[in-house]
Amino acid sequence: MCGRYFLTTPGELLADLFEAPATSEAVAAALVPRYNIAPTQAVPIVRAKPDGTRELASAHWGLVPHWAKERAIGNKLINARAETVAEKPSFRDAFRRRRCLIPADGYYEWKKDGPTKQPFVFRRKDRATIAFAGIWSTWKDPGTGEPLESCAILTTTPDALAATVHDRMPVILPAARFSPWLDSATPSPSLRELFSPAPADEMEAYAVSRQVNRPSNDSPALLEPIPT
Repeated sequence: MCGRYFLTTPGELLADLFEAPATSEAVAAALVPRYNIAPTQAVPIVRAKPDGTRELASAHWGLVPHWAKERAIGNKLINARAETVAEKPSFRDAFRRRRCLIPADGYYEWKKDGPTKQPFVFRRKDRATIAFAGIWSTWKDPGTGEPLESCAILTTTPDALAATVHDRMPVILPAARFSPWLDSATPSPSLRELFSPAPADEMEAYAVSRQVNRPSNDSPALLEPIPT
C-alpha cells in the first residue's frame, strides 16, 4: 500500500526532470514543498499529450472512474494492485488508456508495533526524485457537469527492505521506463515487466515521528529520523 508520501522538489526542476512543462500557472504555483501528501488531496502527475509530449498536471488522489455515480468512490481507490489492475473494472480502462507518473521524493509506510503502528520513511539513498507508476481518469459530476481528474498509485510486492515493514510497496519506475509506461500503444504484457520492485540496495528506510499520522502536519521535521 502507499497511503502517504512527500514531494519537495521545486516545480521548475520537476519540469526538467520529467521533460514536462506545467499545464497552467495554477499548476506551477501549486508545486510547493509538501511533506505529508494524503489521499483526496490534489497531487502533481506527469502524463503524455496526444502529440506524445509530456505535461505536468494536477489530479485528485483517489481514482474516480468515468462511470461512477459519485466522487466518494475515489476515497477507496487510492492504490491499484499491479497484479490485477488490467482486470479490475475500476482500473482497467485507465490502465489501458491513461497512465501517468506521480513524482515523489519518498513515501511513508507503517509497521505494526504491538498495539500501535510505527511510521517509516522510504526514499532513495541519493535523495533523488522518484516516480510512482500511476493511472488517471476524468469524471464529470452528474449534477454540475464539472470535470474532475483523479489518479491512483500502483503497488507491487515489496523488495527486501520494504518487506521488513509492509507486504506492499509502490511501483517505482526508473527513467528508462517512463516512455513505455506513458505510451498508450505499449501492449499490456510488456507493461507487466515494469512492475518489479525497486532495487533494495538503492533505497533506505528509517523510523520517523508519529506526527506524520495527522495529514494536517506538514513540515520538514516529519522527515527527521528517530531512535527505534
